[in-house]
Amino acid sequence: MPKTPATASRLAWLDALRGFAALCVVYDHGSTLLLRHAHNYLYHWFNFGQYGVFVFFLVSGYIVPASLERKGSVRAFWTSRAFRLYPMFAVALVLAVVAYWTGHGPIGGAEHHPGASVTSWLLMMPNLLAGPNVPNVVWTLSYEMIFYLLLAALFSWRVHARSGSYALAFGTGALALGGLLPMAALSRWSLHYAHGPFDLNVIADLLILAGIVLAVTDKRWPARVGAGVAALTGLVLVTVNQGYPYPWSGYQILALMFTGTVVYRAERGQINRVAAAGIAAAVIALITVAGLWHGASRGSQWQVQWTTSVLLAAATFGFGMAVRNRKIPRAAAWLGVISYSVYLLHPLIFDVFRTVRPLHRLNQQPMPIQGAAFAGLAVVIIAASALTYYLIEKPMQRLGHRIAGRSRTSYPAGETAGSGEAAAGAGTAGTEAARSTSSSSAVAGGSGGSP
Repeated sequence: MPKTPATASRLAWLDALRGFAALCVVYDHGSTLLLRHAHNYLYHWFNFGQYGVFVFFLVSGYIVPASLERKGSVRAFWTSRAFRLYPMFAVALVLAVVAYWTGHGPIGGAEHHPGASVTSWLLMMPNLLAGPNVPNVVWTLSYEMIFYLLLAALFSWRVHARSGSYALAFGTGALALGGLLPMAALSRWSLHYAHGPFDLNVIADLLILAGIVLAVTDKRWPARVGAGVAALTGLVLVTVNQGYPYPWSGYQILALMFTGTVVYRAERGQINRVAAAGIAAAVIALITVAGLWHGASRGSQWQVQWTTSVLLAAATFGFGMAVRNRKIPRAAAWLGVISYSVYLLHPLIFDVFRTVRPLHRLNQQPMPIQGAAFAGLAVVIIAASALTYYLIEKPMQRLGHRIAGRSRTSYPAGETAGSGEAAAGAGTAGTEAARSTSSSSAVAGGSGGSP
């Protein structure tokens, strides 16, 4: 659907939120290199990277389901997702390897375990398989992928409209199970009882890929079975095989994303707004308490950071909703458009900064000089991100949209929209979601603290 000025104006708030969140993440990583005194002072109360990640996930939860429901086809959804995410992800991996070969950055030990690394990158899930996060921020893409798998399965089974139940379930899981869930249990098991992480990664990749292949047939039972197998495999990985950061992170992140979906449905009239507000408040409370309880051993400063990050991320998203019908500055919205490139490239640029000694010594200069250097780095990051967006991301997105457009169907063969909220998900949601995806380029995911 062509994008109109009115549509772009209505949805620019999503891009502005993404752009602002991206700047917070850039500051989070960059302030460990420059402006260290400011970093140490501010982080007594607030973690900018964690906050930025939470805002990203709320935005993803709001816009990505709209994309799926507008298309009405799991095949079209996965096609557009692949062209949206993989080209720039591949470029970032190549740049990281080049930086490693030239002595300007690490690749997280991937050089020692290339097979396990490549198989963990195949589905962009290194944080849930035995592979390094390269660049270091891609751990968040693992959770984005799980969200997509769940959405595809729920849509195939026609239970996708029950977003409030899923948000509450994952929030409750983060609270009740967060202190019990293991970290990287399957990866550790594979080291002792199997042939190693490579085998685990291959099995998980095959299950998920086979499930997706069946799901994109858009035929009733093959699609349902395939999507279900892929989603269940992903859910097992989230539950027992996370690599970073906390045992409860997977459930907490999914709770946030489904909360974003609840807000989307409320705005489209698919859920009562008072009920949606209650669900959102309950989920925010659940994941806040989950972090405070299960993270108590990390100290009071960490608990303060967790609380402020969760609550202010929710408040930021709420503020964006409140001003969504107002004119958003073009620069703010544009920064959100290139935010995926910003997300992937900024750690690589900071790695280069670390390895160039004259530049790295700037952290010993007075604060005004450090501030000017930081601003210069931000300009470099934004310029490089704009270049990759216009040369790589945007052309590939257009190609993906064209290919996805050829494979759209209203519902899998033999299916109807269902009743109640599900029907609204393909009707009311569809019209606005078409605009959302055109204008907002469908958010790619969060970026956060260094693994």
